[in-house]
Amino acid sequence: MLAISAHRLHSPITTVDGPLVLVDDGRIVEIASREDRSVPPGAQRLDLPHAVLAPAFIDLHIHGGARFDCMEDDAKALPAIETLLAQHGVGSYFPTTVTAPLDKTLGALERLADAIETCVDTRTSNRARPLGIHLEGPFLSHLRRGIHPTSDLLPPTLDTFERLWQAARGNIKILTIAPELEGAAELIAEATRRGVVISLGHTDADLATSRRAVELGARHATHTFNAMRPLGHRDPGILGEVLTDSRLSADIIADGIHLDPSIVKLFLEAKGLNNSVLITDATSATGMPDGRYRLGSLEVEVANGMCLLDGKLAGSVLTMDRAVRNVMKFAGWDLQRSLRLATLNPATVSGFNSTKGELKVGADADFVVLDQEGTVLQTIIGGVVN
Repeated sequence: MLAISAHRLHSPITTVDGPLVLVDDGRIVEIASREDRSVPPGAQRLDLPHAVLAPAFIDLHIHGGARFDCMEDDAKALPAIETLLAQHGVGSYFPTTVTAPLDKTLGALERLADAIETCVDTRTSNRARPLGIHLEGPFLSHLRRGIHPTSDLLPPTLDTFERLWQAARGNIKILTIAPELEGAAELIAEATRRGVVISLGHTDADLATSRRAVELGARHATHTFNAMRPLGHRDPGILGEVLTDSRLSADIIADGIHLDPSIVKLFLEAKGLNNSVLITDATSATGMPDGRYRLGSLEVEVANGMCLLDGKLAGSVLTMDRAVRNVMKFAGWDLQRSLRLATLNPATVSGFNSTKGELKVGADADFVVLDQEGTVLQTIIGGVVN
């Protein structure tokens, strides 16, 4: 048994001052106050007298890091990415594809499925764990494709989705799709039936089409404002639906580059504490010096914190801990509220909130240890302390 004490615990719904958290077999078995509970005899102790204990972060949208891409066929790729993620407080993540030739995507999905299924039976103390695949493309708008290659975009058909689904062995958990495409409505309904989270993104959809997608099962929006029809006061388009419909959660890239800080604050006021989610959209360049790096089958240029391809933003080098601190800075939110956007909310969106995103009895023992300003001091995954 592991006994962790800290200055404060942010759950993030509740706060406990002077907490004592007991962990056994990778799960939280008790949360109490040090004043009311003594450390059980023989327990391993971890005392963090000046630190904040919070749930480890969850990233719904990440392409890579530490010079590796989630889609590449290299045995060193995912371990390197997962190690970097854990260094920045992330305990769980959804490896995200980028539009590529179909055969390359199918191969990548098979490898990612292997990693997800293997991870269920293994416990590592210093690496984030993949929970499922986020399929970003190939069912995207040509007009709002961003840097996704035009030649590899495909119309949304049930046959193509079935090939992707079979390659991933059912491990596709999130699907970004442009709802205005012919065939999208049928695919949204079928993928929703299979338990996939439908996220609206890379889209030029109007308001009516967006609302129809929600009626069919869409429940989330991908990197809101980016790669979307701009908001108009007479023709609000998809953003009118995303920002006003409480059935939709939505995520943002809060790096100060993809969105002006004032827009981050506006987004948070519109979607509120429950429906706002932070993502990184991080690429292989994350944690690396300026230079040229891979994004799927593409090559991007990174300089001064920006990832570019032909002058267009191409992912980010953002880390989740910095995204949390940016919310505190841009919107004036306190640490506890900001943490929710990287913990409980993404866990709820992805359907893992029974075991992830919150510190409670029965939850996975995935913790991030922070100072009062939100800087990561340590990450504990599966209750294993190095």
